[in-house]
Amino acid sequence: MAKSIQAIRGMHDILPDQTPLWQHLERSVASVLRGYGYEEIRMPLVEKTDLFKRSIGEVTDIVEKEMYTFEDRNGDSLTLRPEGTASCVRAGIEHGLLYNQIRRLWYTGPMFRHERPQKGRYRQFQQIGVEAFGMNGPDIDAELIFITARLWKVLGLDDVELQINSLGTNEARNAYRTVLIDYLTTHEALLDEESKRRLHSNPLRILDSKNPEMQAMIEEAPKLQEHLDEESREHFEQLLALLDAAGIPYRINTRLVRGLDYYSKTVFEWVTQSLGAQGTICAGGRYDGLVEQLGGKPTQAAGFAMGVERLVAMLEEQQNLEVSGAPDGYMIMVGEQSQRAGLVMAETLRDELPNLSLLCNSGGGSFKSQFKRADKSGAQFALILGDDELARGEIGVKPLRGNGEQQTVAHNDLAQHISNLINL
Repeated sequence: MAKSIQAIRGMHDILPDQTPLWQHLERSVASVLRGYGYEEIRMPLVEKTDLFKRSIGEVTDIVEKEMYTFEDRNGDSLTLRPEGTASCVRAGIEHGLLYNQIRRLWYTGPMFRHERPQKGRYRQFQQIGVEAFGMNGPDIDAELIFITARLWKVLGLDDVELQINSLGTNEARNAYRTVLIDYLTTHEALLDEESKRRLHSNPLRILDSKNPEMQAMIEEAPKLQEHLDEESREHFEQLLALLDAAGIPYRINTRLVRGLDYYSKTVFEWVTQSLGAQGTICAGGRYDGLVEQLGGKPTQAAGFAMGVERLVAMLEEQQNLEVSGAPDGYMIMVGEQSQRAGLVMAETLRDELPNLSLLCNSGGGSFKSQFKRADKSGAQFALILGDDELARGEIGVKPLRGNGEQQTVAHNDLAQHISNLINL
């Protein structure tokens, strides 16, 4: 017997009993975003490697360690996308969607990073991204946060906390970077090897270290808020005022810096305690310089991304959430004539009731075996058609859940009867 082939480590299958929850999340996201006027965009999975080097930053963990990069047959360096913002910006520039225009876009799909797999962290993972272009004020930052807060409400997720910070402009951050490097250099003996490597290339990421032996030293480090430029400070204060007015609670986290180089001014994360170490379910902020950095005209921009696997894991913990992929009905057909007539009848029902999910028995079988299949399918009711019922122009309708009694219904009345039965 040939050896079976299994999925690549860190790349997982989503099985039929799991997909209804994914579909529930995807429908909820699409509905909320439609309510705010966002349009969907779809980008390719593979991009030129230089796109991510220029956007994410050469000295980030993603570019240095985690990207799936390869040469194609033409010798071009290509990369499976590790995140969606750079691809969205590239598409916007290439197709003339951004300059002197206001755009609200969203997308969903797989991303790829070669990380150590663990719960809530995969090498192929699904993200939902939302990007807004051409708007400069704190009002669009607030709108993005409003969207996420509304989504948590729609999904029934309440174990979430909004953490927020401001990184200032690039000029203010560069000035702070010098101060921070001076401070960290005087405490270099306390830095772990990863932080020493980042000291001159990406020192702000050291503030985000989880190493317990460094926490006291990090806590005493100079605060970025003390070095913000006036424009960024005013922007941040106005954003907080909008959140206060909308009644959205938040916590200012001065150590929140985000792992991607392109962020400026507002950064935020939604975190939860229910997922352990992988507690960030949504993260984003402003990236006003990225469009120009990737070859476009100067364009203000902000956005966020959500980890779908982590949100699904939270939904799985909800006791009162019932999401099923079971069909509404199951058609049992006993007899050669009934088999032919039943399949045609099912097509007619699907024409008359477009929202009906009807599973037809296939492969024959006795009435008893078909009834077992109907019950196992999870359907709400069974349609029972034998040659005798067919001759009389009738069909049996038997509820499979609850205590309802079987009824006999004329073929012409069946669509209306089903519509009343399950409120289609």
